[in-house]
Amino acid sequence: MTFKDDELYRDITGFAQDTPTWVQHTAEVWTEGGILLFGALFVIAWWRSRRGDPHAFAIAALAPVATAVAYVCSELLKSGFTQERPCRAVAAAVPSLAECPPTGDWSFPSNHATIAGASAVALALVRRAVIWLTAPLALLMAFSRVFVGVHYPHDVAAGLLLGAVVAAAAVRLGIRPATRLAEAMRASSAPAVRWLTGPGPAAVPPAAAYAATSHRRR
Repeated sequence: MTFKDDELYRDITGFAQDTPTWVQHTAEVWTEGGILLFGALFVIAWWRSRRGDPHAFAIAALAPVATAVAYVCSELLKSGFTQERPCRAVAAAVPSLAECPPTGDWSFPSNHATIAGASAVALALVRRAVIWLTAPLALLMAFSRVFVGVHYPHDVAAGLLLGAVVAAAAVRLGIRPATRLAEAMRASSAPAVRWLTGPGPAAVPPAAAYAATSHRRR
């Protein structure tokens, strides 16, 4: 399958070659390291949700699962489209900053962009305000894949969209069974299971609950 954005690819990679060395090195690190950052955000979301209600915990637990599902979908699409990498296929392009993947490691859609899009949406479902952090990170990660020369612009655009849609759908479809599972695990007698799911919302002491009720009646 062929798209006509070779010129945009050449413009971006040509610009990349003209940037300072530290910018190029930063892009090379970020294009892979961004996945680790999203992984760390998943861990933070899980840890914070341990004191949330079962529904909130279920969403946090589903977030990395939904991202993994999106990744599998991108791999299946790659196998269907078998599009060659631009660092090998685009004529008159400058050398890529990152090593060009071998033939058979297809280009469309971008796995990294798919993971970034899925992570951004899944984390925003855990806590809506975090989208102001995750969306720019996802866009930056997607752009870096073109910047270092290993993807076309349409690869990363499709990856972001695919990841966002699949993650949202996966969380929506899995939330009910995941919530029931979280409730069952919190009622488990196994200490390790209870630690994994957390204690849930802190119990309100009877005296405090009575005082709050009395205050509302006034």
